[in-house]
Amino acid sequence: MEKVLITPRSYGKYDKSVEDQLKNAGFAVVGNPVGRILTKEEMKTWIADCVGVIIGVDPLDKDVLACAPNLRAVSKYGVGTDNIDLDYCKEHGVEVTITRGANSQAVADYAFSMLCACARKIPAIDKYCHAQDWTKRMGLDIYGKKIGILGLGAIGKGVAERAAGFHMEVLAYDIYWNEDYAAQHGIRYAKPEEIFRECDFISLHLPLTEQTHGIVNEAALSQMKKTAVLINTARGELIDEDALVKALQSGQIAAAGLDVFREEPPKNPELYQLENLIMGAHCAASTQGASMAMSQMATENLVRALVR
Repeated sequence: MEKVLITPRSYGKYDKSVEDQLKNAGFAVVGNPVGRILTKEEMKTWIADCVGVIIGVDPLDKDVLACAPNLRAVSKYGVGTDNIDLDYCKEHGVEVTITRGANSQAVADYAFSMLCACARKIPAIDKYCHAQDWTKRMGLDIYGKKIGILGLGAIGKGVAERAAGFHMEVLAYDIYWNEDYAAQHGIRYAKPEEIFRECDFISLHLPLTEQTHGIVNEAALSQMKKTAVLINTARGELIDEDALVKALQSGQIAAAGLDVFREEPPKNPELYQLENLIMGAHCAASTQGASMAMSQMATENLVRALVR
């Protein structure tokens, strides 16, 4: 029986029927054997005799793919494909699919929630109150302020629509600009430099590419307002983390909320000491609804690619 590997830990957690769909299609299901993101060497071992894989953020570069000579399909559990060697897949006839739109609302909820938590210092206030310290801590206003969204795809649009409820002025950047959507929702196009310079809140929703790698660097941070809040629920490598740590330590910007890091969990001890940084465990898409939708779509995509 042909095998398919499933690496995301939340796959099928709230809908057990998805594994049955794979089994009914004639496949033996190999689950994540370690209960965490697999290393490159582990991926080489577990994918070796598989014809398909439902992949999360585990490494799937050409070295791993070369260890799977029978692989015919890669079904991404999410939308970011920066951990997958797409050129290798194309060259070797391996079909790659994504679960477009399945988790966009959950991530948009999380991004805007993190924005509010950073602005109003909710985690710090909660921590001190639990220590019976009732000192009032001054936060930042959100209503009527200016937000810049880098990446106006499904998630970026979701954040823009939530910002509208706070009567925020929305600036956005995207390489594929949808003028009709922007006009309908009152969104103004702006280049990244303008967003860094003018906005009170900046939320990152870009794919990781050579052009976007390190887009938030020392120069960008130096342009931001001292009251600026930076949110990243996309990819950790969009930000120069060392430069961000310095900016948060010095008060160059007010706060940041990061759900993604260059390495997860991050090893830089300075990140853990910053009270003006809210950290997340790459869990923006971790809701029951999003998990069910991604599991179902990823399964359907894989079966469709393998059974023809």
